[in-house]
Formats: sequence, structure tokens, C-alpha cells
Amino acid sequence: MSALVSQVPKRNGWTIAEQIGDATPDRTQRLLNRAVWDTTAAMSQVRRFAAAGLDEAASRRRRRGLVVGALDETGQPKQGIATCGVKRQYMGCAGRVANGINTVHLSYVREKTGHALIGARQWIPAEHITDPVTSAAMGLPPEVEFRTKGQLAIDICADAFADGLVFDFACGDEVYGNCTQLREFFEQHGQAYVLRVASTFMIGLPSEAKLTCAQAVKLLVRDKRRWEVRSAGSGSKGQRWYAWAWIVTASPRHHLLVRRHLRTGELAFHYCHVPEGQILTKTRLIRAAGLRWPVEEDFEFSKDHFGLDQCQARLYTAIQRHTVLAALAVCAVTAACLADRTDTQAPPPSTPDPATATRTRNDPADRPRGQTTTRQRPPPSETARPRHALAHLATPSPGPRTLVPPTHTPEPGLRPGQLAIGGCRTN
Repeated sequence: MSALVSQVPKRNGWTIAEQIGDATPDRTQRLLNRAVWDTTAAMSQVRRFAAAGLDEAASRRRRRGLVVGALDETGQPKQGIATCGVKRQYMGCAGRVANGINTVHLSYVREKTGHALIGARQWIPAEHITDPVTSAAMGLPPEVEFRTKGQLAIDICADAFADGLVFDFACGDEVYGNCTQLREFFEQHGQAYVLRVASTFMIGLPSEAKLTCAQAVKLLVRDKRRWEVRSAGSGSKGQRWYAWAWIVTASPRHHLLVRRHLRTGELAFHYCHVPEGQILTKTRLIRAAGLRWPVEEDFEFSKDHFGLDQCQARLYTAIQRHTVLAALAVCAVTAACLADRTDTQAPPPSTPDPATATRTRNDPADRPRGQTTTRQRPPPSETARPRHALAHLATPSPGPRTLVPPTHTPEPGLRPGQLAIGGCRTN
């Protein structure tokens, strides 16, 4: 933990061992590979700690907000073929097909408070599980079965529900929206969801007709008055404004939420379900759809500060233990409890920009010529704490000081006042 939250540039077995004072990474590698401890129980502790801490921070500021469980996967590039789960596949971190591993994560998102990763399952290719030699070399337990990313999301959410976590909405991209088993799992547990789906996703209309999402938009949302411009929340560049449309389906509890980019016109489709007895409004659905992005920020923060993609572990158990991410949960809860507001936007500057600031009345250039002012210090408060110097600097003894002119040898062929090479004037 102390090494993960330190300022070491990389966080692998050797750098962590050096940070904690070990000569070799044996103890660090043993903790991940061979030490006896329950990885599932440890992740459960981290999950409950993060959820309780973020809930308490929200209650202190009296901000109910939405609670969203955001699903997404992230990759880690790997070389060779010895690492568990490694395969040439599409890596979102690289934006192309590359050699690496992929892990599905669940993020606990508290609107206007904070967010943290609370669950993870590594995706293992089927050929690694079915080959007994490869399975033994990668340390795969005998009970491991092939699971798609949608099925891994079911396992993660089932653990979260078992720990007592409650989400207003579950969110995810097309990988999870197109998984029928995941949608049925949420509906069986009374969990509302806003899941991205592809344009070819089929929906049933009240007229009993079945259309793809793209066809439904062309047929039912021709009128511009059907679109409403609203913000999907604050992002890294400010408010994210989109045009939104709402299409009812044959089921009164299912809707299609369509998002259109204001500049490019690109469409994004969200298949939504809200169980009976829960609040169903377009505003809540838009807010939930806009709260899926914090999981991407969790990935970036975990990789930059806690070495999520710097692990050199190769075995299945070691990779699972590395993704417990207790350090991220501690920092996320601490930031939520201390900050007045947790957001992606940096706080506004405490002083105005010098290039655009206007001078105040106390500026010497604004005073009449010959007039001087003295700054009035406020009287010290009776309860003010005394200030102590952080360091005492030795004051040099007074005495005559000799100024030594800088030595400069003019370049040959230069006249006095001519610019030399580098822009300095000679004598």
C-alpha cells in the first residue's frame, strides 16, 4: 500500500521492493503468487469500504444524487505468451488489436461525490481453459470456466448485490447492452439499467412492429421538436451538451433513449429498463447515461497512480490479487470526504489571470501622483493560532558588499553595441 501510493514512476515487483527497503522482490511476488489469503474476501472488504465511504461523504453534504454501477473493461499490453489470458485482441488502451490481457471492472459512482473501482474479473480465452498444459502453466484453478465479458459482469454484480450494494442504475457500453443474459439478470433482480446498444439492436414498438434502433429513429423522430438539448454532465472540457429523444416500446418499462451529437449528428442508443414502482423520467435516464464515463477516469487514475497496467504478474491468482485496488478505494473515499465537491473539472483559480485581470483601486498606478497609502492589517484574532516558521534562515552579517561585474569576452570582429551570437550586447 505504501509503495502504491508513493511517487515511484513504475509499480512492479522490483520497484515496490526497492521502495519498501527489500533487496529482492521475493516478498512482493510471494504476496501475489503464493501467500495464503482470500482474494474474493479482500475485494469484498474493499467494495463495502468504498461504497460506505462515498455514501457517508454524500450524506455529509446532503447530496443524494444517483448511485450508478458502471461496467467497462480495460486492457494491459503484454509481451510473449506466458501470461494468463494473454492473446492478440482489441485493446481499448491501445486503440487497436494488440497482444495483452483484458479485465472487466465495476465502478461505484456517486453523483457529485466520487467514484472508485469495486470489482474485477479477468477475461480468459477458451483455448487457455481447455488446454490442460496451458491451464496448469498459467495457474488456472480447475473450477474456472469460459465466461464472456457480459457473463463476467453478471458475476461481478452478483458479488456486489451479495454485499448489500444498491444501485439506482447499472450502465455499460454495447458489449454489455447486447448481452441478453445480463439484461435478464438485472430485470430478475429488479435493477434498473441504461445500457448502450448497437444501431442494429431490435426493439418492439406498441404497434407490434419490430425495428432496429436506426430505423426507429428515422421513422419516429423526424420532427425536430422531438429532440431536446440537455447536458449529460460535466466532462473534462465542461458541460457535454447533446440532443436527446425518447422512444417508447411495447413494454411500458422499457424505453429507447437516443443521443445525438450537436455538431456531427452521430447517434448513440441506450436501451433502458426501470422496474415498476421506481421513478421513470427522461431526466433521470439522461443523468444515468451521463454517469457511465467515471469508470474511464478510474482506469486512467489507477494506471497513472497505482500501477494498474504495470503489474508483471503472470499467474491467474496474482493478476486477480493485483486488481483488488485497495489503494484506489482509500484515496477515492479520502478525496470525497475532504473535498467540497468532487468532479473532473479543476477548481477555479483563486487569483485572476494576470493577462485578463483588471487593476483594483489599490493599484499604485491608479493613485493620484504624490499620494501614498499604507496597508491596514486587520487586528489579530484572539483565537487565531500563532504562526511558526517552517525553517529559520541565518541572516547575513551587515557589511560592505563588492559587486563583481560579469566577465564577457566579445567575439572577434564585433563593434561596441553590435548583437553577438545568442542575443547579448557587448561593451
